[in-house]
Amino acid sequence: MRNIRRRTIAGAAIAAFALIAAACGSGGDGGTIEGPTITIGSANFSENALVAEIYAQALESDGYQVERKLNVGNREIYEPALESGELDLVPEYIGTMLTFLGGSATSDSDETHAALRVALEPKGLTVLDYAAAQDKNGFVVTKATADELGVAKVSDLAAYNDTLVLGGPPECPEREFCLKGLESVYGLSFQEFRPLDVGGPITVAALEGDEIQVGLMFTSDGTILAKDFVLLEDDKGLQPAENLAPVVRTEIVDAYGDGLGETLNKVSLKLTTAELISLNKFVGIDGKDPETVAAEWLKAIGVTG
Repeated sequence: MRNIRRRTIAGAAIAAFALIAAACGSGGDGGTIEGPTITIGSANFSENALVAEIYAQALESDGYQVERKLNVGNREIYEPALESGELDLVPEYIGTMLTFLGGSATSDSDETHAALRVALEPKGLTVLDYAAAQDKNGFVVTKATADELGVAKVSDLAAYNDTLVLGGPPECPEREFCLKGLESVYGLSFQEFRPLDVGGPITVAALEGDEIQVGLMFTSDGTILAKDFVLLEDDKGLQPAENLAPVVRTEIVDAYGDGLGETLNKVSLKLTTAELISLNKFVGIDGKDPETVAAEWLKAIGVTG
């Protein structure tokens, strides 16, 4: 059974990415690298579009010619566009992409990444190095709850079996990555399960009001930082690996050689889940311009000048 994942996130942050823009970048030495223009796409939610913008600016800084086609839609739309050459590069989540292609993702990032590489090869696609950053199901508690109970890992909750209320999407009790998995993998039992939204404002309000003590959210949600929630470590590997990685048409990789991968791998090397949470907070909660957020982050990590 597939992970519970968001499809779209509405709001001004997405609208800021909706326009298609083309730009030729200059390298650090002021030159432009000769080769085909790289058309970068994204799924239609703000985090994915933000990461695509980060990739685009990093490539432009090193002299690659880039065109943006962001927020093109869901995976059923942009994956065929990659195969056809309408798009050349998208940010992907390795576990979900592997599952989409008929494979089975595990909690092991290296294993899932290797399996995805094999699955993409006959489609003329290549996955580059993955980032530490992951966007997947996670279980959070308030800081007050974490301090009171002394919990930092999901397995710590077992000491409080039958005393805590879990909140999550209505389908959670039937999902292996939600309540079923918490029971079978962690041996957890709850006093009650409360059906809420998919890691959204209803879940946040229920946590803050102590109506629930444990809530399902996405691990890269900026609200975790804004509300000072504690993301519990998935120490028994219930959730499949969902590291972010660039998926690129192999023809583009071959056209540019190692340089293209080196540029994008510099980004992946610095992109942790904590960094992604912070970036999402800047855009989704603080209302900052995504292009500015991408530019400032790339400069801060030393990828651009």
